[in-house]
Amino acid sequence: MVFCRPSFAFVLAAIGGGAVPAADQTSLLPEIRRELFLASSRAGTAVLAASYYTRPTGGDLISLHQLMSRSDTVDVAYLRTSRDNGRTWSVSTEVPTLEVRPGGKFRRALRGGVADPRTGRFVRFQIEGLLPTDDPLEGMRQWYVTYQVSTDGGRTWPINEQIIQRGAEFSPTHPLLRVWIGKNCVMVGDLASVPIVLGDGTILLPVIVSRLGPDGTYHNPGGGYTYTDAAVLRGRWRSEGDGRIDWELSVLMKVDPARSTRGMDEPTLAPLADGRLLAVLRGSNSSKPALPGRRWAAFSTDAGRTWTPPVPWTYADGGDFFSPSSCSQLVPHSSGRLFWIGNISPTNPTGNQPRHPLVIGEVDLQSGLLRRETVRTIDDRGLGDSPLLALSNFSAREDRATTEIVVNLTRLFAHSPSDPNRDWTADAQLYRIPVK
Repeated sequence: MVFCRPSFAFVLAAIGGGAVPAADQTSLLPEIRRELFLASSRAGTAVLAASYYTRPTGGDLISLHQLMSRSDTVDVAYLRTSRDNGRTWSVSTEVPTLEVRPGGKFRRALRGGVADPRTGRFVRFQIEGLLPTDDPLEGMRQWYVTYQVSTDGGRTWPINEQIIQRGAEFSPTHPLLRVWIGKNCVMVGDLASVPIVLGDGTILLPVIVSRLGPDGTYHNPGGGYTYTDAAVLRGRWRSEGDGRIDWELSVLMKVDPARSTRGMDEPTLAPLADGRLLAVLRGSNSSKPALPGRRWAAFSTDAGRTWTPPVPWTYADGGDFFSPSSCSQLVPHSSGRLFWIGNISPTNPTGNQPRHPLVIGEVDLQSGLLRRETVRTIDDRGLGDSPLLALSNFSAREDRATTEIVVNLTRLFAHSPSDPNRDWTADAQLYRIPVK
């Protein structure tokens, strides 16, 4: 695979040949700036951060950051706010993420949020679940989603409740169609699965649902680490005006496990020029490395209620590209353009690896496909970086003051000597990408 711009082609060719640029110098293009967002407080712990505007206009921001020292488990989480577009921040407030309860350990993880331009309210999301033995894989039967509503820019949260579909048949243990907590789960996969608000005020939250098997419990037909189908939660404010939201689950976006061994994961959403919605999804060839590692795409013509069967996502010129199993994000821009951020590999990946380089490219608003000639590298593996370097735990937004795209990203495992000895020590960074 070769990108059209020579500098980008050089970066990917260098990875394939084993020679890589220095992490703090030539791995960043000159116009892209990286700055420290939050430093890790102790060895063996990573800081994963995200930031979102909490009002439809202005510079009010909320910063969510989580400390992690093992996969898929949050040690502790914090919220802080800014009134000046991130120049200064309030004191961090801890969000409890672990409680010992009868039946196991109750875990919580922060996810993204969105400001509703009609009501001015800010809505954010969390995933929660009771894990009997505190094994992260137990979450595939236990996770559910909660939502929190703020009317004061993220300072207080008068609404904090589980997402439960309205109707007599639904309950905390059966919150949605096709979801029974204890048998399967619904969750927001990562920070990059950012909610969006449609023109009619509908809130769309991209989620994943673990698959039920013939026996009515969680089933992993692909043989990978986990297996999920993708979906969208559609939310509408209640007519009672109490600040609560009614939710419904879309049809599931499914793929043959023979083509993606972990199903469909971590969707990201955006509208196209003709009103269709585009979902870009994470796939995987884990346990079957001969399969091509791809991104996948599905489309909706009815505001996210139903979706076309997912197909491999390609360049607008019809060419294929490789992508590892990792999150990605569609980022609309005030210029009217749509960008995609994710990992593209020069050769076929193996499951999650490699999760570098991280690239940004423009999406064709007519076809919903990636424009090859616009793809450029945000960051890449540098001298001294481990082959395990993961440039994949991120979220992005447009800076309202500068129109730059800013990316909250943690360079995980940069100094890990080997897979069994992963060093989680990592700071949260902020990348600034000018849009010209």
